[in-house]
Amino acid sequence: MTASPVHGTHVPQLRPRSQERPPAPLEALVRHFGDLRDGTHAGHSTRQGKESAFRQAVDLLDAPARQVLEEVDRHLLLGTGTVQATGPQQDPNGGIYAAWRLTWPRQRGTGIVPITLTAHYGAGFHHPHLRGATVGEWPLNVFDQDQAAELVPVLRAIAAADLHNLVFQRDWRIVPALHEGTQSADARKEN
Repeated sequence: MTASPVHGTHVPQLRPRSQERPPAPLEALVRHFGDLRDGTHAGHSTRQGKESAFRQAVDLLDAPARQVLEEVDRHLLLGTGTVQATGPQQDPNGGIYAAWRLTWPRQRGTGIVPITLTAHYGAGFHHPHLRGATVGEWPLNVFDQDQAAELVPVLRAIAAADLHNLVFQRDWRIVPALHEGTQSADARKEN
């Protein structure tokens, strides 16, 4: 692992194991699992420091979250939606969260939840997470190579979320990249 400065702190990063840079979701997982291993988040070990890092992350996520929800509104809801952001809020259980919601008349009329992107740092959590309101399944409607290639970011997100949940079921030790001295597949091929 190498360290990278983040506002005076250090966060774990994936050590280069080949010339190819890993996709961003995989680098994020390594930082996340490194936090579990090291008992920190963004270089902080106290709840106060971790909440400060969470608030900074919420600020950084605001524009991308709004962009994604505005794209859904423009292309699928035909401009009928409204994006609302909470900013950091205390939850009733002592945690902190921020949510970006996309509501629209037909959704409100049926009483279902809005499309929601939530950043949360629960009172008993080691570090923050992201979630949606209902996400668990993704539609598979692929009929040509271009459509398949367009799903790469979705497939990465699903694989990264699965690995995250598997680590949650056990611990970070199931991820070889977090063990010092572990060779990459490229290095093993060269030997």
